[in-house]
Amino acid sequence: MTARKDGRRPDQLRPVSITLGWQETAFASALVELGRTKVVCAVSYEDRVPPFLRGSGKGWVTSEYSMLPGATGERSNREVAKGRPGGRTHEIQRLIGRSLRAVTDTQAFGESTLWVDCDVLQADGGTRCASITGAWVALFAASHRLQQEKRVKAFPLRDHVAAVSVGMVGGTPCLDLHYEEDVRAETDMNVVMTGLGGLVEVQGTAEREPFSRPELDALLDLASAGIAELVKAQKQALGPMLEQAAIPPLRRLALGPAALELGDGRAG
Repeated sequence: MTARKDGRRPDQLRPVSITLGWQETAFASALVELGRTKVVCAVSYEDRVPPFLRGSGKGWVTSEYSMLPGATGERSNREVAKGRPGGRTHEIQRLIGRSLRAVTDTQAFGESTLWVDCDVLQADGGTRCASITGAWVALFAASHRLQQEKRVKAFPLRDHVAAVSVGMVGGTPCLDLHYEEDVRAETDMNVVMTGLGGLVEVQGTAEREPFSRPELDALLDLASAGIAELVKAQKQALGPMLEQAAIPPLRRLALGPAALELGDGRAG
């Protein structure tokens, strides 16, 4: 395979856009767009924690995920009508929460909770990965606001986290699968990594024949390169906030030696 149906190379992401503050009523928010997939991620702040953390001095970061009924070509029923989230939804929102907590110092904001709601406006594959990538940006903006309001002991985030899908399509390793590729992939995988390259979660499935160790390594290498690009998109969305956070790893280490043009025209 030299080119995909949408014209991309096998190692190419879909066009990425992250808009900070998209939902004005939220404590912090971001809209992430990966091709035709669009997810709004909104953070709410609560001055309390779940019962299992009371008296611990630690905070909590958690997530909820849902898809609007019109997010796909065929209407999906709202899960509230069923009385509880389905198995897929429950799995995805736990994944998002785990991914965010992997790079968060929850002691920094004391006994309070940051809820991150990820709502899929339009789905064309990769919604859980887009949710993680956008949720981190919204969480950073929330952490920045808490820092500006002097409600945290230290900046809570230690590193970036982002996610991307990869898969074997027609025998070729491909990055960032859209829906049509996802349903016909021989192997599909979701990879969550930090900005410094640490693995947070790898979800891989052979849909037909088992995949080999070299294929696994090729897919992980592809995911790592894609996540590096997503981290750059996160940095550009945040712009000067990164410098105001005064945390060198968030500004520099995930980028390597190359300078990055921030949102206000300065290099970061």
